[in-house]
Amino acid sequence: MIPSRASLFAALAVLTFLFDAPPSGSAPAPPKVTGWLDWRGPQQDGTSMETGLPDRWELGGANDLWSIDLAGGGTPVIANGRVYALGYQGQGPDLQEVLVCVDAETGKQLWEHRFSDFLSDIVYDRYTIGSPCVDPDTGNVYVLTSPGIFACFSADGKLLWQHSLMEEIGRLTFTNGRTGGPTIDEDRVIVRGITSNWGGEGAAMDRLYALDKRTGQLVWSSSPGTAPKDNSFARPFLTWRDGKHVLYTGTGDGAVICVNARTGEPLWRYPVSAGGMNSSVVLHKGKVIAIHADENLDSSEVGRMVALRLDAQPKTPEPMAVPQVPYLERSAEAWRNELAAISSSPVMVGDRIYQVNKTGSLCCVDANTGAVLWKHKLGPDELHASPLYADGKLYVPMHNGSFYILKPGQSDAQELCKVQLAGTCIGAPAAWNGKLYVFTTQKLYCFGKKGSNPGLPKATAASAQPAPGKAVALQIVPAEVLLKPGQKATFTVRSIDANGAVTGLFPPSQVKWAKFIPPTARVRSELNANFNAQGELVAASAIQPSAGAFQATVGELKGTFRGRILPDMPLKENFDAFQLTEAPPAEPAVKFAYPPLPWIGARLKWDVRNVDGNQVLAKTLDNVFFQRRRSSSASPTPATTPSRRTYARTATGARCPRWA
Repeated sequence: MIPSRASLFAALAVLTFLFDAPPSGSAPAPPKVTGWLDWRGPQQDGTSMETGLPDRWELGGANDLWSIDLAGGGTPVIANGRVYALGYQGQGPDLQEVLVCVDAETGKQLWEHRFSDFLSDIVYDRYTIGSPCVDPDTGNVYVLTSPGIFACFSADGKLLWQHSLMEEIGRLTFTNGRTGGPTIDEDRVIVRGITSNWGGEGAAMDRLYALDKRTGQLVWSSSPGTAPKDNSFARPFLTWRDGKHVLYTGTGDGAVICVNARTGEPLWRYPVSAGGMNSSVVLHKGKVIAIHADENLDSSEVGRMVALRLDAQPKTPEPMAVPQVPYLERSAEAWRNELAAISSSPVMVGDRIYQVNKTGSLCCVDANTGAVLWKHKLGPDELHASPLYADGKLYVPMHNGSFYILKPGQSDAQELCKVQLAGTCIGAPAAWNGKLYVFTTQKLYCFGKKGSNPGLPKATAASAQPAPGKAVALQIVPAEVLLKPGQKATFTVRSIDANGAVTGLFPPSQVKWAKFIPPTARVRSELNANFNAQGELVAASAIQPSAGAFQATVGELKGTFRGRILPDMPLKENFDAFQLTEAPPAEPAVKFAYPPLPWIGARLKWDVRNVDGNQVLAKTLDNVFFQRRRSSSASPTPATTPSRRTYARTATGARCPRWA
């Protein structure tokens, strides 16, 4: 049975943990899936250790293996002889995004799954800018569509779980369509986006979400910054630091951040840009290196590549500072230069960085000093497309549809081949088993060597993980639930150490639950639900929306989750019953009330105010970037697919989901 996508945070099953050593008598773990499994490849930086890759490509020639008519703005991924690619077909109201699985050797389609764009702001050819990813443990395929459908499929195309992030966590879309893609990390799958959720996550922000990769339950959410200026879709870079498993990435508010990948705790941020940081970061000898193409915060210059020392100690913000996230000072910079890239990401090769800048030049940078060693002009400009490095060669798609194979040298790059492809190139190539795969806005191409390539790198053993320490807190999974009146939810309660490593599990009989109101809550509200003797959360049957949090206690360990209860349609709301007691600082005489707490995307977008003698839901405008007001006030219906949804408008202009 496919778990309902009615709620991203509905409890699906009690999580079963897999430890390094299987129990006595159990079957051995299946072999790891191999391939180019996500956007940036096995090294996380657009490079491959494979040899024997082609240095020529002639369309229609001997090594031009196949192509299919599928438009795409991202990167195909390869696993166990199959290519998974997210593209799009059709135009206008008939446009659909398509996740296709084809044979890596022949391009023969094995299966597909189609998604309709039921409500987004995306325009023109800005669909599918990102990549699917494949779990190396199970072979499952994860995809995030442009309007925010997040789905997990088996390798054979069976839908395992699916969620609508727009309705469930208030994910916003924008005309540029920058969507990105999921990233697998241990037993989690991480996605990102600008969301306007509820309560403490009501303000629109570039957030990270980690879900259990097998069940789709929320493990953590992270709000590491301030109001964004752009929707960043950079891929996180995962590694170890000081005993913690961490991720580094750029954000929509123009910062570089470090986050604990096991808990979502922001460890530090370094603001750089007045716009978003869209390129993926790379690591080099104790430094994280990022690039952007907007105005810098500390000067009027546009664009910068910057290297931050990872041993720099973050500072604690002042008590009234927003956000309450440790930050790095200017002294954390190892170097900077003047390069600018909109969202093309760098590749790291030894001590050299190869970066295509926004004006279409391939740039070679000394990773130790930041010095630009040389530039080689390839095209008039570059947007999203990123190079790939493998076998001593750079494979570089350009925005104008030209594709280069180059051999970088000490003072320049030698052009081995140039091919003009149909359409424009927005994504990055992928390489596996002697073949290169390239997306354009018209076709998916494959060129290279038929059959098996002896130059494939051998799998390396996983690095040893630090032993778990003393338990300091509880982690509740799912971390958030959305229920209908009368529904039940079950939870996994596990202890974690100071680094976020799991140290133990607790049965329901050992857990004490109590309703919890965070000290920072502006609206004091309780979830209209209680735990029964079996440790299940049972929502009250009353048709009344509610929202709140619970705290779990085991001995001295504590942890929280939050949740909402929403009825199905039809909905009723009496705004005359609201008490107008709040006063905006700029207009203290104008009283208002906050919208209902369980509504998604309502806080800072709507107020209940008196207009011409009537209490109404009125629009506010806190940020022109979010002037489109889209809120959800009902529980999504499980059996409905996005393509069947229509929307009705309230008198205020709000959009309400109505299911056919």
